[in-house]
Amino acid sequence: MNIQYLLNGLIIGFSIAAPVGPIGVLCIRRTLADGRAAGLLSGLGAATADALYGCVAGFGMTLISSFLVSQQNWIQLIGGAFLCYLGAKTLLIQPAREPVAIKKKGLLGSYASTFFLTLTNPMTIFSFAAIFAGLGLASTSNDLSSAAILVFGVFCGSAAWWLLLSGMVGSFREKFGFKAMQWVNRISGIIILGFGIYALLSLIQK
Repeated sequence: MNIQYLLNGLIIGFSIAAPVGPIGVLCIRRTLADGRAAGLLSGLGAATADALYGCVAGFGMTLISSFLVSQQNWIQLIGGAFLCYLGAKTLLIQPAREPVAIKKKGLLGSYASTFFLTLTNPMTIFSFAAIFAGLGLASTSNDLSSAAILVFGVFCGSAAWWLLLSGMVGSFREKFGFKAMQWVNRISGIIILGFGIYALLSLIQK
């Protein structure tokens, strides 16, 4: 039975991480600009946030869930503004002409930024709640060991996607010269900025 929960968690984590949104664009851009480690840690930041939201859904933490739902407009405002900042920064940044070893502080920043961005996406908790309920997994809140295994599976599934993505993109890194990376930065910046503007505009329409 525990194996089934682990498999369910792996599938859920992978399927939620796989759609290419702003986090995926950031991961691709950072992998090309700074290497596989930066891309992978960007993804692991998102995977950690996914696991936290999985905890809320899996352990039945209704108080936290209710708070997140009640504050979703503020959370979306912060997340949208941060996306606009990252998009503008990515759009304007000049790529290095020679590969530079990224420092530990830079890797920590890659992890922290995507962790924060994923946490400020209120749709994440709704996605987990809907999937858990649809698969009949909401009952795991009464079984701590099953819930823990499920959440661990969610993290591993999400991390597996980011490992796969950063590894695939990293294999093409050497083919991107200065000019190509300029276009990567511009396109990535526009896409991320677009996600941020959309998030902010959607608040006005509510």
